[in-house]
Amino acid sequence: MLTQLREIVDKVVSAQTLIEALDQLVMSTCQAMKTDCCSVYIANHERQLYTLMATQGLHKSQRRVSLRFNQGLVGLVGRSAELVNVADARVHPHFKHLPGIGEESFRSFFGTPIIHQRQVLGVLVVQQREKREFNESEESFLVTLAAQLSGILAHAKAQGMWFEQGNKLHLTGSAASAGVAVAKAWWDDTQPLLEHVAPTSCLDVNFEQERLTIAIEAASTEFRRLRKRFDSELQKETLAIFDLFSHLLNDPMLRKDLKARIACGDQAEWAVRQVVESYSARFANMKDQYLKERAQDIRELGQRLLFFLRDEDVDELQWDEPVVLLTRELTAAMLATVPLGKLAAVVAQEGAANSHAAILSRALGIPAIMGVDFVPHTVHNNLVIVDGYRGDFLVNPNRHVLVEYRRLLREEHELAKTVEGDLDKEAYTKDNQRIMVHLNAGLSADTSIAVNKGVDGVGLYRTEVPFLLQRSFPSEEEQINQYRSILQTYPDQTVVMRTLDIGGDKPLPYLTIEEDNPFLGWRGIRFTLDHPEIFLIQVRAMLRASIGLNNMDILLPMISGIAELDEAKILIERAYQEVAAQYDGELRKPRLGIMIEVPSMLYQLHALADKVDFISVGSNDLTQYLLAVDRNNSRVASVYDAFHPAVLNALKHIIESAERYQIPVCVCGELAGDPIGAILLVGMGYRSLSMNTRNVAKIKYILRHVSALDMEQLADDVLAVHLSCEVRDRTTLFVEQHGLGGFIRAGK
Repeated sequence: MLTQLREIVDKVVSAQTLIEALDQLVMSTCQAMKTDCCSVYIANHERQLYTLMATQGLHKSQRRVSLRFNQGLVGLVGRSAELVNVADARVHPHFKHLPGIGEESFRSFFGTPIIHQRQVLGVLVVQQREKREFNESEESFLVTLAAQLSGILAHAKAQGMWFEQGNKLHLTGSAASAGVAVAKAWWDDTQPLLEHVAPTSCLDVNFEQERLTIAIEAASTEFRRLRKRFDSELQKETLAIFDLFSHLLNDPMLRKDLKARIACGDQAEWAVRQVVESYSARFANMKDQYLKERAQDIRELGQRLLFFLRDEDVDELQWDEPVVLLTRELTAAMLATVPLGKLAAVVAQEGAANSHAAILSRALGIPAIMGVDFVPHTVHNNLVIVDGYRGDFLVNPNRHVLVEYRRLLREEHELAKTVEGDLDKEAYTKDNQRIMVHLNAGLSADTSIAVNKGVDGVGLYRTEVPFLLQRSFPSEEEQINQYRSILQTYPDQTVVMRTLDIGGDKPLPYLTIEEDNPFLGWRGIRFTLDHPEIFLIQVRAMLRASIGLNNMDILLPMISGIAELDEAKILIERAYQEVAAQYDGELRKPRLGIMIEVPSMLYQLHALADKVDFISVGSNDLTQYLLAVDRNNSRVASVYDAFHPAVLNALKHIIESAERYQIPVCVCGELAGDPIGAILLVGMGYRSLSMNTRNVAKIKYILRHVSALDMEQLADDVLAVHLSCEVRDRTTLFVEQHGLGGFIRAGK
């Protein structure tokens, strides 16, 4: 049957239209299975109907024949998302007769759902006149065929070829930057593409080398210009994206390889394509997610070189109103082509939610979706909605949807203005409970950003970001300068510096670590304990940077047992003694804490009382390890849920244990910056939260409008339920009852 299956799929794929493809499918299936009837019913989720779209064996009706989702055996297949195989359909309690199509002549019925990414797109049915159940071989054949058909239907839907869809599209992608936009779409086709460069030789090698040199210099100048343009709007860790591109352009190996190709007689453009694709492929084949995404950075660099090699004057477009920028691959340079006041959102066919362009979009507050399978000419210049919370992209939406999203957009703007008024105020609940709100920082906690005056310090400073942006391990002096600038930004507040946390999704570009499962491998404290020389240099740099400021604490990541903690403490004491011996004054010994992110530590909290000064809960990794799900894997993204009852009960256990053993505790994962998450955490007893810049004002506003007592009652309520959806339903109702429903719109 495999040969027959392959032949059917080949015929369906080669059809000119979707209707033709389905007609070919039902006809070929009847022949292959030697059955009397085969039909395809397509789901219309808006109208809750299954419509008969193609059939071999039933009579073609002048009108569309449909069944409601709750009707008939077809509806039963769709509702249960399971196959139904009955010998006599007429006696089945769910049977519904459809008059006028000749169905009464068939007795046996076998239906299987057509499912794509957990959504039922339709039902594939075969029927025969005689009473009999279809055998296992026939079942296997039809189920396999339905699985093949699901991909074809999903692709057709994404391409705007869905039945009765007209020019209305509802596409989805990966939510890369939160927010909502309603505007006309603009397809950017001005960027040269690597794959459009054909093999071309040159006659004048020196001329091509000069062209390449000029293009590299022009690209370097552009990245410096972009960095300067965004200097007043972005934090330093985001601006460092442009520094990374400059580093890549000046990489001696890259320049050497480009010039070598030209020396062999290749035109500059062809040299760029070959070298860039070679480098990009090398990164793309790596298992680590961070390194995979660097492949896109290399491609972006190559395409900017092509742009400057083209040496053509490109007319600068004038924008009368904000637009949604459509592109194949979003780049930092593209974000700069449209004035920020005119850029409503961006939608890219390719790219990841953690790419540098996505990070830049988030920093600029521009809604963005990646990986949307749209056809440019069907979307360009049409009115679209971008939902950066859920990853929804709607083209020519109906009036009701448009009204709702415009209302949400107005609400977003009003909320942003409202919460900014609470930024400078200390965070007290409605019943006067003080909540400490700290900042999660990356490369820097820049003194120029307004949110600095609204936080109680830095709850998590990720020291690995400078390591990631360099070509080699930074020296002790380089680290001192970096850490000192952060500590000086918060002279009267505590800055918690986490020691180097590489591995997993944060490998160093100059230290190759090949592992089958990097998240469970050589990362965090495991790496630094195996490299005490790196650890000692970093701790010494931290201690030296804190001299005279005395506002630095040290945090150890990825601790899974007491032995690791004891070993790290020995090294920290050694570094302290080395620095103290060189310093005339009294050197303050920093407080020491550990991250609670490995589930094993949940059962060793009692052993920490005399060993650490505080603990920080890394809710992101704790959720990942508790649920055994890679949060960067799109295939299992739906399984990763910080509101899973197991995660919430683990968080409750941590705060109860911390209170019992009198250990200060803070939550520094993304859960702390989520409106629902913050409410539940305070309700459980947490009084210290650390979050990203964009969430500070919002969380402070929410906490000031709800009492701690009400939050405690809510937490007790949701800790007793068994499903994440129940947690969300109850917390959503709670927030709406307190007049804060706008903060938890769908998808947040």
